Amino acid sequence: MTVSNALTQIKAKNLGKGKYADGRGLWLVKSRKDAGKWILRIVVDGKRREMGLGPWPDVSIAEARESASEARKKLRQGADPIQDRRTQRSRSSRLTVADAVQGCFEARQAELKGDGNAGRWMSPLAVHVLPKIGNLAIEDVDQHELKRIMEPIWHEKPDTARKAMNRMNLTLKHAAALGLDVDLQAVMKAQALLGKRRHEVKHIPSLPYQEAPAFYKWLCEKPFVSALALRFLILTVARTSEVRFATFDEISNGVWMIAPERTKTGKEHRIPLSNEAMSIVDQARVVKGQNLLFPSTRGNPISDATMSGFMKREGYQARPHGFRATFRTWVEETTDTPFEVKESALGHQIGTDVERAYQRSDLLEKRRQLIDDWSKFLLG
Repeated sequence: MTVSNALTQIKAKNLGKGKYADGRGLWLVKSRKDAGKWILRIVVDGKRREMGLGPWPDVSIAEARESASEARKKLRQGADPIQDRRTQRSRSSRLTVADAVQGCFEARQAELKGDGNAGRWMSPLAVHVLPKIGNLAIEDVDQHELKRIMEPIWHEKPDTARKAMNRMNLTLKHAAALGLDVDLQAVMKAQALLGKRRHEVKHIPSLPYQEAPAFYKWLCEKPFVSALALRFLILTVARTSEVRFATFDEISNGVWMIAPERTKTGKEHRIPLSNEAMSIVDQARVVKGQNLLFPSTRGNPISDATMSGFMKREGYQARPHGFRATFRTWVEETTDTPFEVKESALGHQIGTDVERAYQRSDLLEKRRQLIDDWSKFLLG
């Protein structure tokens, strides 16, 4: 016969260190005379388990017996009371959208250029998602929440909306991998509710190549760091970020070597420098103790809006990045340069992975001739 209710409040208080049965698997385990804990011994799937029911004397005998009774009831119904409690606790401290996004970002950092430190991966979420639902549990994210936060930018900023939805989809998959009960189709459903994006592709304005020599000549008269950087950008047809962070250490023997973490393709890119480009490097060396080619007045890299802002203030519709299109059009219409050389000059990847595995030359010398011809064209 199973003995129950063997303990009383007075008896429990007077007992010393040790383990004492109350009956039906309920035990009081005292670490010292005035402190202890309640343990319920149960059998789950043929294995004996111990379930903590709280500290004594904070949890009274009556409370411990009630909790033990509820646990035994769940066990009779085929449930695991220990697992049920663990699930309930995880729900009470559920993972928020902000935490899930951060976890997803950290898991993907190795795949991102520069470990994602530039913030471009997080930016669409930090601006348009986290301020609205960052504190919401990731398990509560559904198509209606995503529709609500994406609606204001769905048609106005379609590219940003696309990136934000893509990252939310990755975040939901990350949460699912953690074992959380999330709706992996939430993004797809939200897109169905939002409908097709109305968006007209707008290319970055560029200068017609016929006007480039006159523009370059005018640029040479401007005594600004932004003008000097813009001249270097035009001559090398590099990307704005590559020019902004260019250093003297990257230039050797007439070649500018941009490390993989600074390129869009994640591959090393060597750019041959014309005599005109090298003269700009020499002009930039005037600033002593500075490794950056084009530092701001505070010694930091010029901002991403410096060159663009300069052109805008001077009344030009074209923008710095557009000179890559200017160059490409000039090459196409005035030379018979092979496709691979034209694309390599712009730092584009060419061919499939297999083709690139066999084609290991970056066509530097052929590109040098092309860059020299481009420089001569700009100088008239």
